[in-house]
Amino acid sequence: MPAAFTQSFTARAEDIDELGHVNNTVWVRWVQEIATAHWRAVADPAHVEQFVWVVTRHEIDYRGNVGEGAVVRAETWIPDAPKGARFDRCVTFFDAAGDRPLVAVRSTWAMLDRASGRLVRIRPEVAAPFVAPG
Repeated sequence: MPAAFTQSFTARAEDIDELGHVNNTVWVRWVQEIATAHWRAVADPAHVEQFVWVVTRHEIDYRGNVGEGAVVRAETWIPDAPKGARFDRCVTFFDAAGDRPLVAVRSTWAMLDRASGRLVRIRPEVAAPFVAPG
């Protein structure tokens, strides 16, 4: 598996819900942000121009909460080779010390041709920067 891509997020006042911690919708937004950052950082720029990703499924386990001002570290990776136009992405958010998982996500993403908006099979050269050689 290629190395995980990491990014930190800080809980802002507008991210906090009535219970005093980061709202569930914010965790989903952060998944989108790290996935997009990973794609743009690692993919061939021609592929970034040609393709766009959409989520078809999120599976989320909440194991902890953070309040305003807290910084969490997120790690994302692609655990398996793509299947047709789709692959799964994992994201784990850790507390400030980096030793306790707060939220674990497994999402399924589908690749679309940006111009046509149609699903496109993920070719090996598009997947290569994200999956281990096999």
